[in-house]
Amino acid sequence: MASRKITTYEYMDDLDGSVVEEGEIDTISFSYRGTDYEIDLKSANANKFDTVIKKYIDSARKVGRTRAGGGTRRTGTGSGRSREQLAAIREWANKKGYEVSPRGRIPANVIEAFDSAH
Repeated sequence: MASRKITTYEYMDDLDGSVVEEGEIDTISFSYRGTDYEIDLKSANANKFDTVIKKYIDSARKVGRTRAGGGTRRTGTGSGRSREQLAAIREWANKKGYEVSPRGRIPANVIEAFDSAH
C-alpha cells in the first residue's frame, strides 16, 4: 500500500490568535522608539491598527525612509523564503533539538544549520 505525507500550514493573526486563510494575512512593519516591529494581522485587525495609528501619523513629522523600498505595510516573509519553507525549517529544527518559537524570526544559526543539512 502506498502512503504519502501531507503537511498543512495555518496562518495566525498575531493579535488574537485566530486562523487566517493563506493570502489573507497582512504583515505590517513599523518602528517605535528606535525599534522595528512586524505583526501579522487579518484584514479586520489590520484596519483597526490603521485607524488607531492614523491620528498619530496625521500629527507626526515625516522623516526620510531608512529602508530601501520602504513603506509600512508588506506581505510575505523578510527572509526571502516562503511561509512553507519557514514552516519546514521550524519542523526540522524542533526535531533536531533547536528551540524555535512557532512564529517570529528564526535565528540565523538555525537557518544555516538547516541549509547545511539540506
